[in-house]
Amino acid sequence: MDKDLYTAKILIVDDEESIRQTFEIFLTSAGYRHVKAVETFDEAVEELKNTPYDLIISDIVLIGPCGTDLLRKTRELGVMCPVVMITGFPNLESAAEAVRHRAFDYISKPVNKETLLRFTRQALIHWYLENKAGRLQRENEKYRRYLETIFQSVSDAIITIDSKMNIVQLNETAEQWFKETNKEGPPSLNNLPTEVAFACIRDAKKVLQDGTEVRKHLIEYHTSDDTTKLISLNASPLRGEDNEFQGVVIVARDLSSDEPKEVREIRQRFHGYVGASSVMQEVYKMIENIGKVDTAVLITGESGTGKELAAEALHAESSRRDKPLIKIDCVSATETLLESELFGHSKGAFTGADRNRPGRLLQADGGTLFLDEIGDISPRTQLLLLRFLQEKTFTPVGQDTPIHVDVRIIAATNVDFHEMVSQGKFREDLYYRLKVIEVKLPPLRERINGIPLLATHFLTIFRKQLNKKIATISDQALDCMSRYYWPGNVRELRHVMERACVLCNGPVLLLKHLPEELHQTPPKVVHSSASPQIPKNTEKPITLFSANPEYQREDEKIIDALRKANGNKVKAAKILGIARSTLYRQMQRYHIDES
Repeated sequence: MDKDLYTAKILIVDDEESIRQTFEIFLTSAGYRHVKAVETFDEAVEELKNTPYDLIISDIVLIGPCGTDLLRKTRELGVMCPVVMITGFPNLESAAEAVRHRAFDYISKPVNKETLLRFTRQALIHWYLENKAGRLQRENEKYRRYLETIFQSVSDAIITIDSKMNIVQLNETAEQWFKETNKEGPPSLNNLPTEVAFACIRDAKKVLQDGTEVRKHLIEYHTSDDTTKLISLNASPLRGEDNEFQGVVIVARDLSSDEPKEVREIRQRFHGYVGASSVMQEVYKMIENIGKVDTAVLITGESGTGKELAAEALHAESSRRDKPLIKIDCVSATETLLESELFGHSKGAFTGADRNRPGRLLQADGGTLFLDEIGDISPRTQLLLLRFLQEKTFTPVGQDTPIHVDVRIIAATNVDFHEMVSQGKFREDLYYRLKVIEVKLPPLRERINGIPLLATHFLTIFRKQLNKKIATISDQALDCMSRYYWPGNVRELRHVMERACVLCNGPVLLLKHLPEELHQTPPKVVHSSASPQIPKNTEKPITLFSANPEYQREDEKIIDALRKANGNKVKAAKILGIARSTLYRQMQRYHIDES
């Protein structure tokens, strides 16, 4: 049979080039000889019309028609080979759609090599046996497998009941709801809070009686601690093979939950940023909120944390987005040159001024002016900038008539302004004018769990630039990067990945491709106002544990959150500010036992 499997024709459909290349490399290196990868729905349909495929692996989210549309189209074309659906955001609706059109299975991202090969083999064996020896299993068994996968992947409470009103299955969220009632014995709808129980029983009976869906409605109930919760309910008929009625599915969502939206809908990218950690979600949300407010902003953070990206994002989120964003690097210019750059000058204002020159403030009229490393400007320039912020006017060098402009000022610095003000190196009044709102960018060491995503992002960039066929990064290399201190932050990580991609000539970026300094484990440095001192390389890794939670290791944070939540992974994920699926992956990565 194995010989037959490796001659199978496999079609990959995904709009991300890196995923197509990775899946293609994984499958061909495992021995599958006929693998074709396409980007769009239309390309896939064209392939299916011309070639008899034995397996289709498709992302559920595509440019244009989605993966479930492709699944439906394959059945319309009479293509009955197994289809494996890949998704980053599993939900009940997409699962039901996949089941209705007889998808073989439904896999959540990220998909590693072992998972891809396992499902490929299972699907092809199923296809082989179904065609050679009859059906391998009945549709109702397959449906339960899909349902089980989806039940454990979504944050809503999902309850399935049979035609006799007995509970058949609960997902983890629903189980937690029943545990909170502290009632012994098997779970029953009557065990739920009175108002919720009444609504669930009423909706379930209506579905059983009419066989139609009961649309979403809202139920209010009062808890034992005198708080009010709002529950959204939806009840649908559960059907199996040949549209056979089997029971009811109840989906309930706690709309009053204190779980923040960004935990449920985590963004991995925001303008130029890449990162899904809780601290970056806060940064994204702050930029969104203050971008729309037309006031001065001060961006603070260590060198390499992305202050210029923050300025670009703030401008893009503002009403000035269609006007210029003008940037000045304050550290690279002398006092005279910076004054001329900012305010412009008239012809003859000083030696070499052979023509009138408009300053950056005038160029930015109606838009935004970004002053990078503003802590380095001279006292005179500080005074001139303060006057502009107060009056919205300025006078070019060598000119007597002031000019009025409408410019939003965004400044950035990597220095401690409090200390500079206390030492008299920076005007206090200017500091408070600039710091109407402050955006603090976290160093990379405070969001170590974002390194795999960032590293993969840079791998995609440099793989394309260098024309390399590097499919992925080894676990050891990622672990090494996760233990490093990163004094240069994201900028340093970018340089490290560029160097590694240059040195790597195989399909996997390995530990040996990383710089030597990353192979040493630096101490956990206690935070202070002084710049962190990074120890020189030593023969043995140094491990000093700080009491400061800012530098607590990721595995320690996860264990601590699980302890606080008494082992409840839903609550632990809320404490950590991550999705539950992310928590599962982190526990697996750090070999954290559930007990």
